[in-house]
Amino acid sequence: MRLGWLILIAVVLIAGCTTDRTGMPRADDHLTYWTSTNPQEMAFARLIVAEWNRQHPEAPIDWEPIPAGVSSEEVLLAAIASRTTPDLCSNIWPGALEQYIEARGLVRLDDFSDFFSVMRRRMPDEMLSRFRSRDGHYYQVPWKTNPIMMLYNVRMFREAGIDHPPRTYAELLAAGARLTRDRDGDGEIDQWLMGIDLQPVWYKRMFDFYPFYLAASQGQPLIADHRPVFENRAAVEVFRLFRELFRRGYVIRSMSYSDPFLLERVAIKPNVGPWSIADIERKRPGQLEYDVAPIPRPDDVPGPSITYGDYKNIVIFSTSRRPRAAWQFITFMISKRNDLRLLEMTEQLPIRQPLLADPLFGGFFRRQPKLIPFARQAFHTRGTDAVPELKEIFDAIAQEFEACALLGLKSPEQAVHDAARRSRLILSLR
Repeated sequence: MRLGWLILIAVVLIAGCTTDRTGMPRADDHLTYWTSTNPQEMAFARLIVAEWNRQHPEAPIDWEPIPAGVSSEEVLLAAIASRTTPDLCSNIWPGALEQYIEARGLVRLDDFSDFFSVMRRRMPDEMLSRFRSRDGHYYQVPWKTNPIMMLYNVRMFREAGIDHPPRTYAELLAAGARLTRDRDGDGEIDQWLMGIDLQPVWYKRMFDFYPFYLAASQGQPLIADHRPVFENRAAVEVFRLFRELFRRGYVIRSMSYSDPFLLERVAIKPNVGPWSIADIERKRPGQLEYDVAPIPRPDDVPGPSITYGDYKNIVIFSTSRRPRAAWQFITFMISKRNDLRLLEMTEQLPIRQPLLADPLFGGFFRRQPKLIPFARQAFHTRGTDAVPELKEIFDAIAQEFEACALLGLKSPEQAVHDAARRSRLILSLR
């Protein structure tokens, strides 16, 4: 008889609990929240989850960093396939969103009656519309952005007789002629205009080719109506610019310097976001004098310069048993007070307009003036196109970029044409 009662109690406990990925029991009324593995973001999550749990004991949150894997996107796709997703996650790259939607892994957020009113307190409709999915609905909350800009060495520019950062391609090439030189007179170039990551990997081109393409095209997409539209003058101009920079020797090719910008071997670091500033400040030698500038544009393209926003957003997964509670936590997480905490703890920019004119954020920007240009740039950004094949398309661009710019094997026109042709084939296979 006693054994029967023990079995009954065990059944009740199992029915009322699940286990998290560490094997510890978790009550069914708890929600699971995955964050990035960035230490600052984990500290932010720890703070707001603790506060939420004190105020909302009826809907407690258990948070943990996203499990280790090749990439967050692959971890999330595997979790969707095995139906082991958390309730919500704030480490969502919009470029992978359509894959999650196709796998029926996400909750449609515009089904919540207050979705648009919450979003309109943070951003105008024009910006919100950039995050609408192909089916016309919204599955992500735009949360934070890291506009890609460039750092330049003020002292090196000043000593070369240049009084402002390059705004156009002509100014960039002219700066390269003055800044690329042999400093110690041994016959070898040891100072360059620029340093970029030379690996022909798809995601590397999101931080050089793509911001320059957005600036050159005034924010035009790569893909529209499920067809490539980047076989255009803007893409050709970007390929031509980088081919010329490499041909003239203005880009450092040696990988022997861990960070040539910090070592003052290059005058421009063209692929930085707000997160870079804290790292630069922590590591920089005392004499380094630098500032932030927009991505240069072709000479005849008017401003303001558009760049890649490098967004990370928030979703609710379709496995959630309590999507309404998850949505309420998101609205708490993106409150103005918590946006200030995000800024202070991570130095990443919440997608909220206007940041610089809001007195609540004024003290932060007075203490961190190097982040002001990023905040100004934040609403002149674009994300990625809503196509599941985005990685394959960027891979095609990366290979042609290498063939044209780095190796000089193709003309800019031919390389862009070949990347677009391959992209058409990729898109046609669906």
